[in-house]
Amino acid sequence: MTEHSFTTTKTTRHFTIGDITTAKNVLIVLHGYGQSAFYFLKKFEVLTLHNFAVIAPEGMHRFYLEGTSGRVGASWMTREARMDDIEDNFHYLENLTQSLITGNPTVKLHLLGFSQGASTATRWLDRSKFSFSTFVSWASVFPEDVSVSFTSNEKVKRFFVLGDQDQYFTKESEAKCIQNYQELHFEIIHFIGKHEINQEIVKQLFR
Repeated sequence: MTEHSFTTTKTTRHFTIGDITTAKNVLIVLHGYGQSAFYFLKKFEVLTLHNFAVIAPEGMHRFYLEGTSGRVGASWMTREARMDDIEDNFHYLENLTQSLITGNPTVKLHLLGFSQGASTATRWLDRSKFSFSTFVSWASVFPEDVSVSFTSNEKVKRFFVLGDQDQYFTKESEAKCIQNYQELHFEIIHFIGKHEINQEIVKQLFR
């Protein structure tokens, strides 16, 4: 048996709030595994009060969360054909961003990734032609395959956010993860909560 790959086009979708053409700040948010970009975006609606527009791209792989019907979620990748998905995600996010901000050349870009979306966001940021003012990695281990070149750019404000009851971290893995982010000059923010987006922290970061 021989494995082959083939490049083709794919229709993706994204959701927005606010007017991207006039906003001073645009935040791009990448959801976690099994989430819907539509529902994930609702966590950031409060930012429209602060002259932000928010873009939520959806992962290109959608699936039923339970069985063969019902709620649908999306993901950015799995362990299968992983490098192909990473490359596809990079071009998807680059091209989407270019198409959306073309009419607003002075906009400030910000990036937030949650869980699996944070790994995707980190890989994208490391190679992107766009300049981001803020990067937030939320509840995610820093991916080992990233060259961390962007961490030398002092213009990028970097934050790592984690709930104190996050069920995907043990005390040992949390301590190791935080140490790694500190070495990469991320500011660490804790909140009371689980593996979730905390809207008060969102307002604190982007007020």
